Amino acid sequence: MTDVYSLHGTTAAEIFSSGLENLDQIDAIAVAVTWRDGKVTAGASNTTNERLAFMLMVLEHHVKAGFFNNTAQDPS
Repeated sequence: MTDVYSLHGTTAAEIFSSGLENLDQIDAIAVAVTWRDGKVTAGASNTTNERLAFMLMVLEHHVKAGFFNNTAQDPS
């Protein structure tokens, strides 16, 4: 399985800054943003449906592994 690095506790500014600093190494991006008014926007950059599905599968695996290993962080 692909390496997954937790972004828990990372600010939005740190994520976007890191992305800009490493732009030449990024192949595709999938993102979901929750706005303060409760709206959610989500989407993906120039990637195929298959690659997006893989990205979501890796994220799901990471979340489940943390949950089942009792290491999941409380999001509140």
